[in-house]
Amino acid sequence: MLEQLSSGPESNDLAELFKPDGALSRALPGYIPRPQQWSMAQAVSKSINENNTLVVEAGTGVGKTLSYLLPAILSGGKTIVSTGTKALQDQLYHKDLPIIESVLQQDVDTCLLKGRANYLCLYRLKQYAEIGARFDHSDLDKVQSIQVWSRQTRTGDIAELASVPESSPIWPKVTSTVDNCLGQECPDYGDCHVIQARRRAQEADVVVINHHLFCADLALKDEGVGEILPSANIFIIDEAHQLPQIAPQFFGISIGGRQLIELSKDTVAASLLEAGDHPDLNTRANTLESSVHTLHSLLGPEGLRVSWNGEEKERLGSALEDITKSLDALYDALEQLAEGGKTLQALLRRAQGLRERLNCFLALEDTMIHWYETYSRNFVLNITPLDIANIFAKHKARYPAAWIFTSATLSVGDSFDHFNKQLGLDNPQTLLLGSPYDFCRQACIYRPEGLPSPNASDYTEKMLQVVRPVIEANRGGTFILFTSHRALQIAAKLLQDLNRPLLVQGSAPRGELLGRFRQAGNAVLLGAHSFWEGVDVQGNALTCVVMDRLPFAMPDTPLLKARAEAIRARGGNPFKEQQLPAAVIAFKQGVGRLIRDVHDYGVLVLCDPRIDQKSYGRVFLNSLPPAPIVRDLTSVKDFLHENTLHDKEVDL
Repeated sequence: MLEQLSSGPESNDLAELFKPDGALSRALPGYIPRPQQWSMAQAVSKSINENNTLVVEAGTGVGKTLSYLLPAILSGGKTIVSTGTKALQDQLYHKDLPIIESVLQQDVDTCLLKGRANYLCLYRLKQYAEIGARFDHSDLDKVQSIQVWSRQTRTGDIAELASVPESSPIWPKVTSTVDNCLGQECPDYGDCHVIQARRRAQEADVVVINHHLFCADLALKDEGVGEILPSANIFIIDEAHQLPQIAPQFFGISIGGRQLIELSKDTVAASLLEAGDHPDLNTRANTLESSVHTLHSLLGPEGLRVSWNGEEKERLGSALEDITKSLDALYDALEQLAEGGKTLQALLRRAQGLRERLNCFLALEDTMIHWYETYSRNFVLNITPLDIANIFAKHKARYPAAWIFTSATLSVGDSFDHFNKQLGLDNPQTLLLGSPYDFCRQACIYRPEGLPSPNASDYTEKMLQVVRPVIEANRGGTFILFTSHRALQIAAKLLQDLNRPLLVQGSAPRGELLGRFRQAGNAVLLGAHSFWEGVDVQGNALTCVVMDRLPFAMPDTPLLKARAEAIRARGGNPFKEQQLPAAVIAFKQGVGRLIRDVHDYGVLVLCDPRIDQKSYGRVFLNSLPPAPIVRDLTSVKDFLHENTLHDKEVDL
């Protein structure tokens, strides 16, 4: 644990903010001082003063955002805050930072910086409007809307244009990637929204990014914030538990079918503009696209993650060789015509980069995992490091600043060893802060008895028989969190007769489902992995969370299998060192969905009988908040009834 922060001018200024009658109380109606929040603020301030590394687990309701932003801004240093998702990034920038300005009664120079795919590319918009839209008339209306907006926007952030969803397939055609960006050779370089956003980030005191952009910059030094990382005094990694899963994507190499097809299509477009519609160039581009589609059809259905082993090489080697040959042929044609224009020269560089990545994938390395994943319209060939601890530690060491890693779920059994080892953090300062909520009063944990093994063929049916009476007794809304989509779909069929709204993941976008859930007030939402974390529903709209199973990851994915083999090779236990800690952190995230406010109440239903039957069950039980545990349905109904009456009294 950290020692108390020594007193001093900065410490006194910070303390004034957190006093019961301090600036936070004056600026935020209903603000309640929390000892945990003040403890975290002190720890962050100490870490900034000493320029060291701090790892903080701050339970739900601590208010960690204020705890790290206030000392960071008071320090006067340049701060980079990285969040888990773009949604959290937007929340921090548009909601939390204005609160900070209100508390401090001063303007803070801030900047929201996203990856280049989030900004309109003026050059690609012009190119697509002139050529691409001719071949795809369904895009004409969207292109016209984007053109009108392009003349009005100051930032070029595609999130501004609500009439064209961010998921629309039009955006990749009018935004840029590292591969297809022309850089300083672009005729619109002076008006480039990406460049302007980066320049703004260089000047700002607080820059808000997300983990994908952060990791891309660390690994590639060519994406997002490469010019501002060296100047930062403070790095704050919020939702830090996600970083070990995100970082490997950027510390390896990948090549996607979509990248190859975009190269082909962009070549055809450039042929019209700069090569007089060159027939041989077009033929070679079309041959590449055809070979990519052939490999995609052979890989299998979407959702696969498969090791590139001897069997796969034998099955798919010929199709991958065809891609290699057609890519080489296209490169040769581009090399002969590249003097014809800047776009052709950029395409030549792209083709060269893709050739190098493809050759890396085919040249197996012992320290890397070679595997592929499939999507409905794409595939990706991946080379991923077996272990990122040394890689991340090396990148981190390049920036001798204060580093703050925080989340509600970083520890396992009161230890941070699992998290620290994943990122190669050498003996950081640590702080474990529980939630300030009164779980003994606000929550009830129901552990039903008599359920079969989760491996039983009828487990989901039996589990729902136990859960249904709880749903019916609950006046508010219910989350049922599943560890597999198969179980979720079984439940969707069996719960169709519920006399309340039933919302199923996959039937609509995540944000739309959550909006309908909040509005209904008594809905049942069936969600899998993406609903276990990052969901904040307060009040009676969510008063019951059900977990069908303990959230162990499937051990047969290429990454987990390779890491398990490496752990065994050095005499370790993959279950204890890898699967169990990851499951406990996911479990704690799921638990955290229930109580989101001091006025919330709710029931947590833990269905998996392994929590009692297996020795590792104790680790999960020790991760639960201090709420009463009951084993009978009557106690659950009594708890819900008592809190319903309390709600009515409050309403009166």
